[in-house]
Amino acid sequence: MSGWLWAIGGAVATSAVWGSLLFATGGFSSEPSPDLAGYGYTGDLCADTLMTPFENAGLKAKASTGTASKDANPQHSGAQQASLDIMWCNTSLEKKNAGSSDYSSIWLSNTATLHKKADPAPEFADSYRSYEKQDASTGYRVEAVPGLGEEAFLVTRKDDGSTSSSSYVILGVRDGWMTYQSTWSNYTSSSSSTKQPTADEVATMLKTSATETLKRLQNSRSR
Repeated sequence: MSGWLWAIGGAVATSAVWGSLLFATGGFSSEPSPDLAGYGYTGDLCADTLMTPFENAGLKAKASTGTASKDANPQHSGAQQASLDIMWCNTSLEKKNAGSSDYSSIWLSNTATLHKKADPAPEFADSYRSYEKQDASTGYRVEAVPGLGEEAFLVTRKDDGSTSSSSYVILGVRDGWMTYQSTWSNYTSSSSSTKQPTADEVATMLKTSATETLKRLQNSRSR
């Protein structure tokens, strides 16, 4: 074989080896790079959650029922995985002036998720708009919320006409590949003397809390 054929053959072989190395090390990886928009993982989402709007509305976290971690209030947890980093914070609330005979159940649940393998944008809006499509006795109203992340939606349960005071409100936010959801649910017996916030008041509290909480998460570092 002539010299120039040997040279071409050697170049092709070298290119093949180099290409194999690139694929082995991820140089030609087809996976998209996650756009986390500056958000970081924290092991205690409760510490980064702004509670001031709820406190200003006369609410406080219920006292813990014991010393075990399962009895704590609020409760936080989190998990760092290959595809997702997920953070949770659940808080049981009550009115500051609630009497011993007043019965109410108020829960505030927050979840922040860092999507590291797949962009949540294509499915995000539909996941909240689907509440309006439910064929059930309970209806929901869904509206876009401007000024929070790249897109945000507020889901409010329509009044079911019950004699008790109850509400269910969800706020969902997406910013890059980060998603955040804050869920409020409350039930108060008709005999209770305490007045619970309206769904509109809850929505305002959720939006105010989310705005500051997300700023804190952008400044967080793994801890």
